[in-house]
Amino acid sequence: MSDAPISRLRIVQGDITKLATTAIVNAANSSLLGGGGVDGAIHRAGGPQILAECQQIRARQGGCKVGQAVITSGGRLPAAHVIHTVGPHWNGGHKGEPDKLASCYRSSWQLALENQLESVAFPGISTGIYGYPKAEAAAVAVREVRQWLAAHEWPREVVLVAFDEESKQLYEQHVP
Repeated sequence: MSDAPISRLRIVQGDITKLATTAIVNAANSSLLGGGGVDGAIHRAGGPQILAECQQIRARQGGCKVGQAVITSGGRLPAAHVIHTVGPHWNGGHKGEPDKLASCYRSSWQLALENQLESVAFPGISTGIYGYPKAEAAAVAVREVRQWLAAHEWPREVVLVAFDEESKQLYEQHVP
C-alpha cells in the first residue's frame, strides 16, 4: 500500500474535546443522550446544543444502533461537528465485535464524505466501559483508516486520538 493515505493520518495523545478538527467522533451509547467517558466529556464540553440535536435525532429515528453513526453540530467545541457512533460491547470477540467496530468507522467515514469534512478525529471507540481490548481496537482502527483513505478523498486528514501513552503506542505499532 502506498504511503500517501498514511500521510493523511496523524496520531496524537490528548483530549479530543480540545481538537480543532472539522469533526470529532463520539463513542456514544445508543440513547445518544450522553454518558460517561468520552461521551460525557463531549457533551459537557460541547454544551446543551449537542444534547438538543441528539434528542431531535432520537425523535426521528429512535437513537443509534451499534455500528451506525449520526452527526450533530459541535456546540461549544472547537470542532464544528460531532459524529456520534455506537461501538460494540466486548464479549470475547466471538459475537462479531470486530465487524461491528469496523462498521463504526465506515459509518463515520460515510458521514464525513457526505458532509465533505476536511478533518476527523477518532477516540478509541469501545475501549473504555465497553471493554474492547485496546490492542485489538487499535488494529481495527488503523486498518479501517488505511482502507478508507486509500479509496477516498474525504476526509483530507484523520486523527487517531489516544487518551494515554499506551493507546498511542498501540496505534503507532500499526503505522509504518
